[in-house]
Amino acid sequence: MEAIKLLIGSDIGLLSLFTIGFVIVMAFYLVGFIKKNAEEDARKAQ
Repeated sequence: MEAIKLLIGSDIGLLSLFTIGFVIVMAFYLVGFIKKNAEEDARKAQ
């Protein structure tokens, strides 16, 4: 519980949360982008 208070209550903790969230969102975007382009390239190759 103390770790959660420190994570939310300090500037460094909030920056850490923002960074973790940004990396997760970026990963989902990249997976979708790569899947879309891979399907498109597969269609063009046929």
